[in-house]
Amino acid sequence: MEHYDVVIVGSGHGGAQAAIALRQNGHEGSILMVSRDRNPPYERPPLSKEYLAGDKPFERIQIRPEQFWADKDVELRLGRNVNEVDPIAHELGLSDDTRVTYRKLIWAAGGDARRLSCPGCDLGGIHYIRSRRDVDALKEELGSGGKRAVIIGAGYIGLEAAAVLRKLDCQVTVVEMLDRVLARVAGPDLSDFYAAYHREQGVDLRLSTGVETIEGEGGRVTGVLTDSGETIACDIVIAGIGIVSSVGPLIAAGAAGSNGVDVDSYCRTTLDDIYAIGDCAAHANPYADNKVIRLESVQNANDMATCAAKAIMGDKQDYDAVPWFWSNQYDLRLQTVGLSIGHDETVLRGDPAERKFSVIYLREGRVLALDCVNNTKDYVQGRKLVMDRAEIDPDLLADASVPLKEMR
Repeated sequence: MEHYDVVIVGSGHGGAQAAIALRQNGHEGSILMVSRDRNPPYERPPLSKEYLAGDKPFERIQIRPEQFWADKDVELRLGRNVNEVDPIAHELGLSDDTRVTYRKLIWAAGGDARRLSCPGCDLGGIHYIRSRRDVDALKEELGSGGKRAVIIGAGYIGLEAAAVLRKLDCQVTVVEMLDRVLARVAGPDLSDFYAAYHREQGVDLRLSTGVETIEGEGGRVTGVLTDSGETIACDIVIAGIGIVSSVGPLIAAGAAGSNGVDVDSYCRTTLDDIYAIGDCAAHANPYADNKVIRLESVQNANDMATCAAKAIMGDKQDYDAVPWFWSNQYDLRLQTVGLSIGHDETVLRGDPAERKFSVIYLREGRVLALDCVNNTKDYVQGRKLVMDRAEIDPDLLADASVPLKEMR
């Protein structure tokens, strides 16, 4: 049986950064990265944007050139799942019926796209955006004449895909069961702006609308029946309805967790010598009043990876990274810093009609987060306000002529 000093499960941003950070922090032992993906580590955010649009080939979204991993003596075992974790024996059972042992384990498996559960959800022509393979299959259908798409879900993935498909001259309908877009991540000001902009670009946006059935013929999708009784004809369905954390083997092995797997401030699970990072790791976040949350972002995956690697190397530092996110849609670049969870006031800074503005989120007068549209200066300068929980007069915050850096 093969033994490794560190085994990393998952090859996304978190898994890749964990391997990089281990080497940067002086780890000279063996590293194995196991991933069900058949490709070397690559970026996920471009999948619903530049890669889907054809603006970036796969080589340009790789986290590092493939040779990098060999040069750093990081062994990749791709196209394999970890089916079993034995925390007592420090042993893993892989889907190819091999077993390996580890000294330390970093679980960076992320999550699977949440699947539709309505009648017709197994028809051909239904797509999810989580891996290169998913997007390659979607691109093939678009290239074969699929021009009418229904996108289920108006979060980041759904809206980014809608923007790309409009660029490709597809007829696009977005169906969202909630009453506004981006409802789980942004306030009404930003939601209203994005809804209006998508409609300007020709997207048929249906809010407060649920899906009853995916209709089909000959094994392929032909339409989506909504809860209003209307059938929206289509060739392609894209579902962007969230993810399900890939933590089954850890939970089966006895790790604590109900929404993902629980980790402490050093990214350790409740199982000895096992760490978890990224989308699947539920942690007390200092920018959410230490509420236990999962953060699905590149920033979180990378920073947790570094935190775990340092802890393994004996340099324990509490995870305390400022959350940030971004989304590109059409000519709009949204940059977010902080978490707006629990805000009780918003300040609009700038004019949405000019497509350059910010929304600042406050609680009890203190800055929690900023959503910045085509406004990188506010995004960069607002970071310090979020870190300091700055208390600033809302009227001053709203004055776009005064730089945020002068308000500290």
